[in-house]
Amino acid sequence: MKIKLPTRLFQKLSNFVQITLDKAHSYIYNECCDSFEVSYMLLDLKRLFAKDDECIKLDAEFDFSDVEFSGVFPIKAPVRITGEILSKTGIVNLSATITAEYEADCDRCGVLSKKVHTIPVKNTIVTELANGEVSDEMLVLENMQLDLHELVLTEVVLNIPIKHLCREDCKGICQTCGKNLNEGNCSCEPETVDPRLQILKDLLDGE
Repeated sequence: MKIKLPTRLFQKLSNFVQITLDKAHSYIYNECCDSFEVSYMLLDLKRLFAKDDECIKLDAEFDFSDVEFSGVFPIKAPVRITGEILSKTGIVNLSATITAEYEADCDRCGVLSKKVHTIPVKNTIVTELANGEVSDEMLVLENMQLDLHELVLTEVVLNIPIKHLCREDCKGICQTCGKNLNEGNCSCEPETVDPRLQILKDLLDGE
């Protein structure tokens, strides 16, 4: 997935925290500062583009509790990213894993449930695309700076499934009496469906 991150104008220096460990030639950015309900983590990648075998270790958490999905705010726990950005033979690669816990009512039975989503992130970071090239594997950073907060948020929004289920085989509720069928069958008579509408019913039941 190509993500072109916009340039952010920081009016207050406290909007972001950048930690650099030059002696180890490794950089760990694992702190951020909240300001006006927004978090930022800006990584300067210039050294990686200038020299091979440079590495930025990633281990950070972000608060997305104010991010809305379909009218609810389901990401109550911090979202974590771990991994690294490594320069090798003139190529800068990002390899990381994002872990996000989604808590909301099940779309079939309505029971509040949690599900942990693990999102792998692998990108080659470039400053421009040559000859109009388009690639899902390329992450374009014109200023060699990566807003890690925005990257994580983008990946979470794009990869969290639209439909949230308490479990993959959730049976939903009885359309007549409203009983949660995961807890057992109800006493309602089986619904009779016009054969001409059976295909439509099967499609709706599978959602």
